Amino acid sequence: MIRTLATEILLFATPFALYAIFLWATKADIIHPDSWPLSRIAALAIVALLLVIGSFLYFSHYGGAPPGSTYVPAHLDEQGHFVPGTTR
Repeated sequence: MIRTLATEILLFATPFALYAIFLWATKADIIHPDSWPLSRIAALAIVALLLVIGSFLYFSHYGGAPPGSTYVPAHLDEQGHFVPGTTR
C-alpha cells in the first residue's frame, strides 16, 4: 500500500519538479513568486492530476488478479509450513 501511495505522490510532484529544473536551467529565480504565476501552477496541477488519474486507470486495468480468479489466503499446510496467499 505504501508503494502505491508513494507512486501517486511521485507522479503528482513530477510536473512541479520538472518546472523547477527548467527554472534552474534557465537561471531564473526558482523561489521568487514571479516565477510561479497562478496560471502556471494551475496548469502544472492539471497535468499532475492527469498523470495520477492515468496511473489509477493503468494499475486498475493491468494490476491485480485476473478476472474470475479466486483468492486463497495465506495458511499453514499439514506439515506446519507457511503457504503465502495466492490467486487461482
